[in-house]
Amino acid sequence: MSKPFDATSKDLLETDPAGWVRYLTRADPQGAVRVVDADVSTVTADADKVIRVDGPTPGLLHLEFQANADAWLVPRLLGYNTLLYNRHQVFVSTYVVLLRSFSGASALTGRWPISPPFGPRWEFKYTVIRIWECSPTDFLTGSLALIPLAPLTARDPAALPEIVNRMGDRIRVDADRPLAAKLWASTYVLLGLRYDTDIIDRLLEGVLQMEESTTYQALLARGEARGMTLGRLVEVRAILARQGSKRFGPLPPTVAAALEGITDLGHLEGLADRILDVHSWDELLSTP
Repeated sequence: MSKPFDATSKDLLETDPAGWVRYLTRADPQGAVRVVDADVSTVTADADKVIRVDGPTPGLLHLEFQANADAWLVPRLLGYNTLLYNRHQVFVSTYVVLLRSFSGASALTGRWPISPPFGPRWEFKYTVIRIWECSPTDFLTGSLALIPLAPLTARDPAALPEIVNRMGDRIRVDADRPLAAKLWASTYVLLGLRYDTDIIDRLLEGVLQMEESTTYQALLARGEARGMTLGRLVEVRAILARQGSKRFGPLPPTVAAALEGITDLGHLEGLADRILDVHSWDELLSTP
């Protein structure tokens, strides 16, 4: 079953794929950057997210966001790596982003030695990012799409208010209202990986009440800024963006803003149900 943080993390990656490339590789991409179809097979689940970086040496970055133990994670990573290479015919770099500590996380070392009973031994390598070991500055000063990860770096809950205040300062200066709403909604969902709803509400209440956006006020007033409901809002928007882009072409900024402005979950789910019955973004949004 899809979890709220799955859609949230994928949505953040789609917000600024080039920003994620800069964070992961510590370098500016040397060519066009775009999120590509992560469907690697008709017989297996999608990989989390895949970014293609074009240029003199094109390649793929495959990201898996993980918050719980999964005994078969590394074998799946190897399978995705191979299938993506076969489909796109460029080399693949695999990154595992651990959103919280869990039993077995220490076993994810970035190396999987493979010793078959016949033939040579070999090794599959991947990069592991443990968010709780990172500095909040890593996420507060880079791409806006990384900001919601900053609170997950706090080793002590007492550090959270300062991190949230710094987030608010940056978002108010650099993000327009639709993007700001998305960033705070994503923050709410990701904080739910570590903290109770009451703690999150108290932490974010002051920040949200200072904002002028009616989107924030609607979320708070209707009680829709609650774990699974808010996660579902983000998830359905991500589904609409992905499926609509395949059907109608790239998501226009005006449509993205319109989707962000819809805080009624039933309305969004209705749009998702009708997406195969219309022929354009405008027709989808104008459907009663």
